[in-house]
Amino acid sequence: MKNFDVCVIGSGPGGYVAAIRCSQLGMKTALIEKNKTLGGTCLNVGCIPSKSLLDSSHHYEIAKNDFQTHGIDFSGELKVNFHQMISRKNDVVSTTVKGIDYLMKKNKIEVFFGLGSFIDGNTIKVAGDSETTINADKIIIASGSSAKNLPFIEIDKKRIITSTEALELSEIPKKLIVIGGGVIGLELGQVYNRLGSEVTVIEYDDKICSVFDNSISKELMKILKKQGIKFYLSHNVKDVKTNGNLVEIFAKDKNGDDVNFEGDYCLVSVGRTPNTEGLNLDAVKIQTNSSGQIVVNNNLQTSSENIYAIGDVVRGAMLAHKAEEEGTMVAEILAGQKPHINYNLIPNVIYTWPEVASVGKTEQDLNEQKISFKVGQFPMKALGRSRASMDIDGFVKVLADSHTDEILGVHIIGARAADLITEAVTAMEFRASAEDISRISHAHPTYAEAFKEAALAATDNRALHI
Repeated sequence: MKNFDVCVIGSGPGGYVAAIRCSQLGMKTALIEKNKTLGGTCLNVGCIPSKSLLDSSHHYEIAKNDFQTHGIDFSGELKVNFHQMISRKNDVVSTTVKGIDYLMKKNKIEVFFGLGSFIDGNTIKVAGDSETTINADKIIIASGSSAKNLPFIEIDKKRIITSTEALELSEIPKKLIVIGGGVIGLELGQVYNRLGSEVTVIEYDDKICSVFDNSISKELMKILKKQGIKFYLSHNVKDVKTNGNLVEIFAKDKNGDDVNFEGDYCLVSVGRTPNTEGLNLDAVKIQTNSSGQIVVNNNLQTSSENIYAIGDVVRGAMLAHKAEEEGTMVAEILAGQKPHINYNLIPNVIYTWPEVASVGKTEQDLNEQKISFKVGQFPMKALGRSRASMDIDGFVKVLADSHTDEILGVHIIGARAADLITEAVTAMEFRASAEDISRISHAHPTYAEAFKEAALAATDNRALHI
């Protein structure tokens, strides 16, 4: 048996960051990973590979649609080398994973590959190529999540696929049906739409990306429809069947009428579910809720006081950066510090193009909470930087308290929104007012000027360039 101060189960962004911070704080740390490589879903079959394909397909789309306008002429045929695109994505993943390997060695973290399961509150069995037993004073569960499925759909990983298989296809689909209008479905749907697939999105709700501000959801769908993606909202999928290389989807529309769809691939993207299977939580009497999430207190401590849980396996948004913050927080709590996470200020991003990013309250939230607010909105097309780059879709929207002018929410759809949102997070962390932002000098020409203009619009409707 090997003894440690801390053992972390799961090496995704939450787990490996927790392990690094524990080691930095002087704890002898072990990390357990059930797969063959470190990095979890995010690095291997999630954030990193999907963004690689989004970037590659975006380059192709720009070359196809915009280069001539920019004065760049091609001689010969422009075509997609899909095999090379997938190969580049794999190289990006491999390099990133090797980076995590390096960080574990640098921080003297001992890594064990295999399925970790509880024997008791301090003892974990690791079943891999060989069996190892680990003893630890404190344990952090960071086991992540897996793609959720609908109970009547059989994922064959050939024609009916999840996001994992969508990142490894050997061909570009002719017709891709996406079940679910959330982040993952839209990102991968846009990848294949750019590459020539006919993409159809079927969504149960009456809007896409329901956690975002309504105005963002509407604008994003309008833009994606203009790009060629078809949407069927308020549709309830009832069955999915394969017939050779054909996939048939049977649904009911909002009126209860039968509607059928056909494609050569169907991507099931209906959310994610916590990974707790195999942990043997009963041995330590750890509670889970109706969604399968591990129940934790405000310090992310489970019902077993020396065991903590973070990331996708607990309540809250399933975001890599949220898991990282929680991993750091738990490590610092174990070291006797008193860290705190403001969950209202964890940004949410969709990496379509244009990108979408949001932090704080939506209009829906503020209306439900009966908070009086004012709105400042500024269109990207009014920016010189946007016109120069031909990225004129979208807007920045600032929601501020009607009485105090404090910024309560910022919602962006436009070029580089994922990077722009950080200014909003910083401002809101220090409880800035809309007028505070409006009086800060922003470099010209930049996309960030739209945030200043939206803040001006929220401050007595004083936007300068519209």
